[in-house]
Amino acid sequence: MDYHRSTSVDEALPEPQGYGHASAATSPAPMEAAAFHAASERILRAINTVIDGKADAAKLALTVLLAQGHLLLEDVPGVGKTLLAKTLARTIDCSVSRIQFTPDLLPSDVTGVSIYNQASRTFEFRPGAVFANIVIGDEINRASAKTQSALLECMEEHQVTVDGKSYKLDEPFMVVATQNPIEMEGTYPLPEAQRDRFMARISMGYPDHDSELEMLETHQAVSPLTRVTAVVTADEVASMIAAVQQVYVSQSIKEYTVALGRATRESAMLRLGASPRSMLQLLRAAKATAALEGRDFVLPDDVVSVAEAVLAHRIILDRKAASTGETPQSVIRSILAKVPVGQEASPALTRAGRDRGRPDPAAHPVARPAGR
Repeated sequence: MDYHRSTSVDEALPEPQGYGHASAATSPAPMEAAAFHAASERILRAINTVIDGKADAAKLALTVLLAQGHLLLEDVPGVGKTLLAKTLARTIDCSVSRIQFTPDLLPSDVTGVSIYNQASRTFEFRPGAVFANIVIGDEINRASAKTQSALLECMEEHQVTVDGKSYKLDEPFMVVATQNPIEMEGTYPLPEAQRDRFMARISMGYPDHDSELEMLETHQAVSPLTRVTAVVTADEVASMIAAVQQVYVSQSIKEYTVALGRATRESAMLRLGASPRSMLQLLRAAKATAALEGRDFVLPDDVVSVAEAVLAHRIILDRKAASTGETPQSVIRSILAKVPVGQEASPALTRAGRDRGRPDPAAHPVARPAGR
């Protein structure tokens, strides 16, 4: 079994559930605004002490966590993909698993397996590495499609089904996967259905001159990751997620989000546009962005700020567009520049927003991508 468990799974296994009968966990109380701000600042400060010059990537990773999504870190080797994933996991006092994906990794290594106990003459379920709050999947595209598919159910439904029994995963639950898009030997590219389950994709990129010098100063003797300790608990993260869920979304923002999705499906430059699932995840990411900015309502700028990270890895370019040098990112930026922000569809909703002390988001001009 070729994976490393950073933190062991609790001895008490989750109670098996029949199909469609998984018990619902008690919803935590939303965190107050001041406590939310303080907790998010502690997490970002801890990450930025390890990852030099990548504050935007750190913030997007936290955004995905609070939006109950999964994160795909895709870039060339040596730019800190796994380091970012491990640092995010260490800032939270919760269970963590790390899976090193290889061609010989089996689905049961990920989900778990039922083993016959000769003493009791019964089958006992032994949980796999996916039974943790934060699951780090390193080089996910090095495992076969069969093993990759073992993550589909747990990423979408937060449960694992083995031998006809479903086991609920603990909340919060997040998969942070890394992959190298350059090296193709011995890899199995993620299919569209697998990529669509990742809320956002981050390309780390190379650090700037000053950040790289700082890295040489601070990382040459010992990694700063060894000094990172948990700054929030799993219960606090659950309360932060509950606070994000309470963020207000006006009708105009929903219509703007749908318009973006339909524009990708109607674009002549794309063979495959954004899925309905991606629209839901785009809105969730926008709500988390608004909460991190200290607001309890979503603005068009919140949608725009995460649109490229949420949508670019889900779309497929037309061959003609690809031959002219277009990229998924450039197509998304072009669509953002063209799709107008509509007015509030329902006057009643506009009044409700004003009554709750929130401005009409349609009255705020959206920040269009530069150069478009």
